[in-house]
Amino acid sequence: MPYFIVVLGTAGSGKTSLSSVLHTYLTSHQLDSILVNLDPAVEDLPYEPDVDVREYVDARELMRKTGLGPNGALIASIDMLLMNIEDIKEEIWSYKTNYVIVDTPGQMEIFAFRQTGPLVLKAIIGDARSVGLFLIDSTYAIQPSNLLSALLLASSTYVRLKIPLINALTKIDLLDSNALSRVLEMIDDPDQLSAEIASERDARLIWDQDEVSSILDKLMVFETIPVSNVSGEGFDDLYAAIQRVVAGGEDYYTEEPNPVI
Repeated sequence: MPYFIVVLGTAGSGKTSLSSVLHTYLTSHQLDSILVNLDPAVEDLPYEPDVDVREYVDARELMRKTGLGPNGALIASIDMLLMNIEDIKEEIWSYKTNYVIVDTPGQMEIFAFRQTGPLVLKAIIGDARSVGLFLIDSTYAIQPSNLLSALLLASSTYVRLKIPLINALTKIDLLDSNALSRVLEMIDDPDQLSAEIASERDARLIWDQDEVSSILDKLMVFETIPVSNVSGEGFDDLYAAIQRVVAGGEDYYTEEPNPVI
């Protein structure tokens, strides 16, 4: 039975790029994996998907036929995936692979926070073990209140999809060492993050430090792994975190020789 890795995050956080790099990482370590494109509206992909929902529903074709705008067509397309879900699931499971990397739609709010998205994932994954990777753009997270917003969104996504979650801090190659250290310190230390948020002028209009600390106590529950899709930095740690969730730390031994971290 495969392990499902569901890649999530806001538009521009690096979902498609991370999906591609993770697939390369797994295959280079003799771990068989496939890529599933679950975005019916995407135009270009940096990888060749093994399963592509655009073969079942194409949002851009739907726009041409119905006159719907981009968001309306994406909503309708995701809803229409349920009409083809058994065929999509059968195609995915026919690969008999170790890992299934699911690249979710760029507009994750439309996917995760409407009823259809969770239903699609549940139907595809079935009884297999799964983990979600919630991507947080490190260049966005430099501002403390932005980081809090990202953590809130990660928690909301976890509640909606009901699968274990790992936060992946992406684009770390774009930060200097001091900026990256500061973001990681805020993630590791809720008191520091709450103090920095409370000191922001706009944030003071909404929260005081005690209120922020109370919120963060409930949010800092997911492991966060810093990664670069450009250099590949952090993917050893990301793979290890995935294994801790889906396999209790054990490598997924298959017919491929010598799977390693």
